Amino acid sequence: MNTLRVQSELRELDKVRQFLKKNLDGLALSEEDFYKVELSLVEMCTNIMRYAYRQGKGQIVIKAWYEKGDFFLEIRDNGVPFDPRQVERPTLEEMINRDEMGGLGIFLARKLMDRFSYRREDNLNILTMSKKARQKKAKRQ
Repeated sequence: MNTLRVQSELRELDKVRQFLKKNLDGLALSEEDFYKVELSLVEMCTNIMRYAYRQGKGQIVIKAWYEKGDFFLEIRDNGVPFDPRQVERPTLEEMINRDEMGGLGIFLARKLMDRFSYRREDNLNILTMSKKARQKKAKRQ
């Protein structure tokens, strides 16, 4: 299991992307699935960076691992309690009339990933997402 700790600042998103790329390197994932995983992770981290810490900045801890045909991402923060599974899909009218887009990224992540679960534990928001994947076969010498 690999772990990345970043500050909840948008400038840290490049570190998040690099961490993901490094962890997906040994997996045979289609380009489409790669982008689904990347979009889901970036959207979830962006939401934490924008909304989780009302009294300043906090930290985000991301864990990545591969287990029995699935690639897992776990995102932890100790910001305000927030269960992304409770966010409903915004309607087109809501998206047009809002000053800020909200909820669409969460909705997309829930649809793009194979599993999407949330729990609140020890004052932490813990989001776990997974995508079916297989390991690349080793090249023969």
